[in-house]
Amino acid sequence: MSDQQLQNLINMINQIGANNLHHDDEHDAAEMVAGHLKKFWARSMKAQLISYADSDGAQLSPVSRLAVERLKQKR
Repeated sequence: MSDQQLQNLINMINQIGANNLHHDDEHDAAEMVAGHLKKFWARSMKAQLISYADSDGAQLSPVSRLAVERLKQKR
């Protein structure tokens, strides 16, 4: 996956996270984001995002970071 594709994934998860912040707290929002990723994202997209979060993850919002951690648990 190219750097541009990874950047697009980062932007998408951060946007999904921002759109779910209306939930009571970050943990609820992260659970919603993780559920969305599990349901709608391709396995390769999730793997790339998990790899990025494990190696750096600096561009992920706090909600996105929590969502990726939850996603790893749901595998």
